[in-house]
Amino acid sequence: MNGEQGAQSIASHARLEGAYRSEKPRLMARLRAAGRSLEEAEDIVHDVYVETMERISLFANIHNLPAWINALLTRRMIDTWRHDRVRAASGETDVAEETLREIITGVGLDPLDDFVRSSLIDALYDAVRALPVPQRMVLEAQVFRGLTFQQIAAATGESIDTLMARKRYAVRSLSRALRYWIEA
Repeated sequence: MNGEQGAQSIASHARLEGAYRSEKPRLMARLRAAGRSLEEAEDIVHDVYVETMERISLFANIHNLPAWINALLTRRMIDTWRHDRVRAASGETDVAEETLREIITGVGLDPLDDFVRSSLIDALYDAVRALPVPQRMVLEAQVFRGLTFQQIAAATGESIDTLMARKRYAVRSLSRALRYWIEA
């Protein structure tokens, strides 16, 4: 029985890999058409395939794997849309005073200049709000709640590599936004 399960597992992995290769461009295009950034679309597709991999034992009962993956993506898009609505309705997340001081000092501005500080806070709020939800969640968990990647991974069930990639994308996006703010 063990050899049969191993062969079935290998076949399931091969089937999933084939579905990933054939469906990823369509899924990415669908997410991009729904207004998601490239990074957020990649995160969602990655999450869908991780969720699919977790259910690999069900593959024998799934006749049309690409359709099943597409249904998972649809549910994930609806969840993301609902989360965006809840997030927008709940208001802003306060940025820690210490974090603002570090950013202002790092940029080379006078932290005592109230106008610069107020403008930077507004730019930072806008930039954080513009981040895709998964990236914003990782950034907020680390910056505002002081959690480590391991703690976030344990709480969310996401891999540490995925969380690190999301933070990297978030930092790049914030850097671009603040660079634009400085140059404007």
